[in-house]
Amino acid sequence: MGQKDSARTPANDRASVQKLRTRRHAQVLIIGGGINGVGTFRDLALQGVDVALVERGDYCQGASGASSHMIHGGIRYLENGEFRLVQESVVERNRLLRIAPHYVKPLQTTIPIFSTFSGVLAAPMRFLTHKQGKHTERGAFLIKLGLSMYDFFSRDGGTVPRHQFRGRKRALAELPRLHPGIKYAATYFDASVHNPERLTLDVLQDGEKAGGADSHLARASNYVSLVSVGAADSAGVAGPPAGTTVQLRDELTGEVFDFTADIIVNTTGAWVDLTNEAMGAASSFMGGTKGSHIVLDHPELLAACNGREIFFEHTDGRIVLIYPMGDRVLVGTTDVDADMAQDAVCTEAEIDYFFDLIGHVFPDIAVDRGQIVYTFSGVRPLPKHDATQPGFVSRDYRIERRAAAGGAVLSLVGGKWTTFRALAEHLSNDVLAELGMERKLSTSKLAIGGGAGFPDSEDGVQRWIKAHMSAGRDAARVTGLLTRYGTRAEEVIRFLDRANAAKPDRLLHSTRELSTRELEFMAANEQIGHLVDVLIRRTSLAFRGLVTGELLNEVADILSGPLGWDAARRATEISHAQEVLQRFHGVQVHSLVA
Repeated sequence: MGQKDSARTPANDRASVQKLRTRRHAQVLIIGGGINGVGTFRDLALQGVDVALVERGDYCQGASGASSHMIHGGIRYLENGEFRLVQESVVERNRLLRIAPHYVKPLQTTIPIFSTFSGVLAAPMRFLTHKQGKHTERGAFLIKLGLSMYDFFSRDGGTVPRHQFRGRKRALAELPRLHPGIKYAATYFDASVHNPERLTLDVLQDGEKAGGADSHLARASNYVSLVSVGAADSAGVAGPPAGTTVQLRDELTGEVFDFTADIIVNTTGAWVDLTNEAMGAASSFMGGTKGSHIVLDHPELLAACNGREIFFEHTDGRIVLIYPMGDRVLVGTTDVDADMAQDAVCTEAEIDYFFDLIGHVFPDIAVDRGQIVYTFSGVRPLPKHDATQPGFVSRDYRIERRAAAGGAVLSLVGGKWTTFRALAEHLSNDVLAELGMERKLSTSKLAIGGGAGFPDSEDGVQRWIKAHMSAGRDAARVTGLLTRYGTRAEEVIRFLDRANAAKPDRLLHSTRELSTRELEFMAANEQIGHLVDVLIRRTSLAFRGLVTGELLNEVADILSGPLGWDAARRATEISHAQEVLQRFHGVQVHSLVA
């Protein structure tokens, strides 16, 4: 049995959980708040479906938050013969550039090439067997063929230029720090997403708004997990429950309560099998692989990239990247079979691998561990792949259905960031068919969150910034708000401007990127469960290595009021943030509290 209502305190009354507890039935319950679950939530809400979503951690905390921050067609999937996935990916890449321009930006990408015809004989065997075999480097001929096919798939609705080839002399003129032994460099465009966590939050809030002014048809909560199938506490449920009954647990209070749904959608990624097991129907769909990244504060390497992603084949055949992001450099990624019983963390061996791959293309640039400001790892939600090598496992997706008492369970196997909108539409269509409902609209041209009305040129961006400056808000502050929220920054600015003389808005002492009122806005509107949510997923402060002891204490102080944290909870939140940053991200932050 869960905690009784009388044991609950105002500080534990999260509005998101209250909406689930008040009305404990939905036509559809989605388990998992990564980008695919949240995208499906939005799509179903827009069709008028009564839909609820729960996520055991924070939104975009798992694999969705551990991506390479790319929105890409997956040129290397051509080698696997996944032509459908490549075509869908480039179409969706082009769509996201239009409907989410606040977060998704064009990304110039260069491939350094060291040979001409190497790999021509090995490529057909990789295509047929999906195994690397004896490594043979991919040469210019194969890469030219792949990029030409890539351009072909991009031709409809394309918004990015076609690829270009450069000989050694011109390539080194453009990127002089590249390995002098290169023979060619191929350059093409994909897209990047520097704020995947905030894009996920925008998609979620679109879904909540679609459910109505009080979100009565679209309810979502983070830090709520599925415990099991079966009755826990029927208080508050009028009449016999319809559909499948599950137990949900509020991870912040420990309270357990019943919830029923006609259809359950399992979008828990690499944990799909474990979620099905908790529902009493074990499955063996998944075979996820771990991918790690490091973030470097390295001005020399940043300058060497010259604003481009360097995307290439390492000596072991693994496709890797060096990717400038603002004033930091992202390096990744590994692809090894994951042990679901172990935390996904970046290991020392992986760091050595990253340093080696940097040296492969920039041999005269030294890198050391002191320049690492952040590390992160995630488990890709890939299908079970037996003897297939990790790099050749399909990145496509499929939907598995099983009958359940009073309805059905749909499990998502696979999926990647770039195709989340199309995947959500596909999954929603299957749900609508189960419910006997028709689709009302497509999301293919529907702007996401703060992408609506976002300026379409740099001049437009500057005009927007100038129009929203005030006596207490300079251009740098407005730029930061526009970057973080897109045009939703207008809503934030209105909230900031409602400050009064007794409690004015002020920038934090520990960072000029946040203010007291903005943190209060996040607390009121963005489902903050823990202090660390602000550092990692509501802002990019942790990613850029900007978390200090002063920042931990100041943010905890400000959040304590709106979130009802007493002194003990405040101290616990600081300790928790320190532990998460060190254990999962290799960041050690000393608190100022004794």
